[in-house]
Amino acid sequence: MKYIIKEQECGYLLKNGILEKLLFAGKYQLFSWMGYELKIVPMIGKVNTQGLPVDVLMKRPEFSSRVVRVQIPDSCIAIHMVNGVCRQMLLEGEALYWNVYETNEIRLVDVTGTQITEEQVPQMYHHLLPAKICKKIIISDGETGLLYIDGRYEQQLGCGTWYYWIYAHEVSCKIFNLKIQQLDISGQEILTADKVGIRLNILCSYRISDPLSLVQRMEGSGKLLYTKLQMLAREYVGQYRLDELLAQKESIGTCLYDQMRAVQAEYCVEIRDVGIKDIILPGEIRDIMNTVLVAEKKAQANVIMRREEVASTRSLLNTAKLMEENQILYRLKELEYLERICDKVGSISLNGAGNILEQLAGLTLPKESKAS
Repeated sequence: MKYIIKEQECGYLLKNGILEKLLFAGKYQLFSWMGYELKIVPMIGKVNTQGLPVDVLMKRPEFSSRVVRVQIPDSCIAIHMVNGVCRQMLLEGEALYWNVYETNEIRLVDVTGTQITEEQVPQMYHHLLPAKICKKIIISDGETGLLYIDGRYEQQLGCGTWYYWIYAHEVSCKIFNLKIQQLDISGQEILTADKVGIRLNILCSYRISDPLSLVQRMEGSGKLLYTKLQMLAREYVGQYRLDELLAQKESIGTCLYDQMRAVQAEYCVEIRDVGIKDIILPGEIRDIMNTVLVAEKKAQANVIMRREEVASTRSLLNTAKLMEENQILYRLKELEYLERICDKVGSISLNGAGNILEQLAGLTLPKESKAS
């Protein structure tokens, strides 16, 4: 039987199931009745042994000189480089690749440590690491992470992407948001000193200042801050009557802010601001206050109207005195009123001789003036 082995191939020549030798590019004629068998495989990539033991093949110099063989221990992984480029991460116990038409390099990396260093695995190849042997931790802007290895605190991580081996260790990270956060206390019902029930909407902004102390002292700061601010608001509002409280409503937020700042270290936070968003009164109290407000506004409107009437009357009196003392001014006032009348009259008929202006003025003079 004739066989053709191409340039990038080789053949395992077997006689009666026993490896005789390796054959390379060329034409061959073999007789199966003599017990010969030829298995042709490509000499690129991973070695296909066709079921032959690797140790048997490695005893052949023509085979061992053309392959790269690396045993991968359980505590290591292998970086498979092809022509200087990382192709894959190998986890199996043995790596066997042809080194004829490609340059294959196998680098062993110990995975029993903790942090993955640049010397072990360059950062550009981190995405090739399998998830079952490494942990990827991403810390975004405005966040920090507390790293724990085997349940023991190790260090605080800043913004960035971190990789750790988890083959021989348990790695975990608690991520905290260091940005300013808002705590909203809505519809908090509180009794004043005169037993009037009001509802407050309180806003509090804060940021976590000491994550390590926070995780050691308490489960979370949000709920505890909510309760503390709630109790301080009850204590403050309960000291004043409703009228007193409404008169100083702007100072409620300032007082609560000062009190929260005094205890912020206990909660491992930094209080940035506390303010009162709304003060909601009961329906009947609100109706009464609205009635009082309407009455006050009406009274203010009446005072303004009376003040304007007095001012208008005083102005007329001053004008009359000026016209009495100055006949020219009086005459100008007459002409002004005459102009207003003429603007509203469609047509005017005059009879007889005389000054037209005097006749028009005579139309506006009272009868007593005409008689005199």
